[in-house]
Amino acid sequence: MNRPFTPTAAAPLAGFGNHLASEAVPGALPIGRNSPQKPAFGLYAEQLSGTAFTAPRADNRRSWLYRRRPSAMHGRFAEVAHPGLAPARHLSPDRERWSPLPNAAAATDWLDGLTLWAATGPATADTGVSIFLYACNAPMAGRAFASADGEWLLVPQQGTLHLMTEFGPLEVPPGHIALVPRGVRFRVDVDEPARGWALENHGSPFRLPELGPLGANALASPRDFEAPHAALEADQPTRLVMKLGGRLFATGLPHSPFDVAAWHGTLAPFRYDLARFTTIGTVSFDHPDPSIFTVLTSPSDTPGTASCDFVIFPPRWMVAEATFRPPWFHRNVMSEFMGLIHGRYDARAGGFGPGGSSLHNRMAAHGPDLESWRRATDATLTPEKQEGLAFMFETRSPLALSDAALDHPTRQHDYDSAWAGFPAAMLP
Repeated sequence: MNRPFTPTAAAPLAGFGNHLASEAVPGALPIGRNSPQKPAFGLYAEQLSGTAFTAPRADNRRSWLYRRRPSAMHGRFAEVAHPGLAPARHLSPDRERWSPLPNAAAATDWLDGLTLWAATGPATADTGVSIFLYACNAPMAGRAFASADGEWLLVPQQGTLHLMTEFGPLEVPPGHIALVPRGVRFRVDVDEPARGWALENHGSPFRLPELGPLGANALASPRDFEAPHAALEADQPTRLVMKLGGRLFATGLPHSPFDVAAWHGTLAPFRYDLARFTTIGTVSFDHPDPSIFTVLTSPSDTPGTASCDFVIFPPRWMVAEATFRPPWFHRNVMSEFMGLIHGRYDARAGGFGPGGSSLHNRMAAHGPDLESWRRATDATLTPEKQEGLAFMFETRSPLALSDAALDHPTRQHDYDSAWAGFPAAMLP
C-alpha cells in the first residue's frame, strides 16, 4: 500500500472554520509570525488562499504551510485524457434514477474511477456544482490530485477512503464525509472495493448554515468537524494531476507533495461523522421543509438561495399527528440530486437501494411513489423510528447530465411509473 504515514493517536483538531495549527516536527511551526527570514530546519513558508485576500475576516480562508520544498517546484503540465470527465450537456425536465454502480472490475484507482454525472454549467463559472460517481478498488499509487475548479465533498457509500492531503491524513468510512478545499493536493487510497459520490463546489466555500430561531445548538456542530494533523511522507516520484476548466493536466514531481512539517490557518480539509448531526423535526403536525436537514451550504449572490446545499435525511423519530409523514408532493425552484447511503428512504417503496441516485431538476414534479403514498395515508400513526441515511445535493441551477449518466446500464428508464396509478380525488 502507498500509505506510509502512521495514524496519530493525538486528539483530533476540531472546529469547522476555526484557526487551527499542527506540526509533525516539534519546532517547525513559527510562533508570532508567518514568514520568518529563515524558517526552522530550512523549511519553506507558503500561504494557501481559499478566498480573496480582501474577503471579510469571518469568511476569509487561508493557511500557512511549512514544507520541505515549495509547491512551485515542478515542470510544465501536459493535458491528459479522462473519458469519465466528458462534459455534462443534456438538460431535460425528466426525472431520472439510477441503480447502484457496480464495483470496478479491473484494477481502478479513485481518480480513474471518477465519472462526471451531472453539472450546472462550466467548471469555470465560479458558481454551481459538478457531481461525480466513483467506483474503485486500488490505491492511487504514485499519483496525487488537486482541483483549481472547486472544493471537493466526498460521500462514500461502500469502502473506507484513506485520504492523504498536504495537511495530513484522514480516514473516511461510509457514514462520514470529507471536504477538501480548492487547490489542496490529495491522494485517495482504498483497501477494498469502494464506491460513492463526489461533488465539486465551484461557488463560495461551504460553511455551516445560519441557525436563526433554532438557537445556538442544532444541526451540525463545528466541534465535530475534524481536521488532520500534519504528517510527512518519505520522498517518492509522484505524478501530480491538476483539474482546471473541467480538463486534467499532469506533471511529474521527483518528490512527494505531502511534505508539510507544520501548518496553521482557517483553510483545511475536514471529515465529519453524519451520525453526529442533531436532527430537528416536528413534534406536533405537518412535514417540515428539508432545509432543517442542511449540513453545509455554499451561499450564492442571492440572499437565502444556495449555490449548493448538502442535506441529509438521517435516522430519526417520526411523531407528527394527523400528518402525511413522508415528503409531500412538490415542485422546487432548486434542483435535487439524491443518493442513498444505507437503509431505506421513506418516500420510496422500491427501486432506490443503497448506492442508488436520482435527479429531480428544477420544477420537476415529484414526491412519494404510489405504494409509499398508500402506506403513509392508511397508517395508524404511532411514534416510528425512521432508519436509513440519504443525502441531497441541492442547487439553484438546473443540472445537465453527461453521456455517461444517460447511457449507463444502471439508468432506470421506467422511473416515471413510480407516479402512475394514483386515484383521482372523490369530489362532491
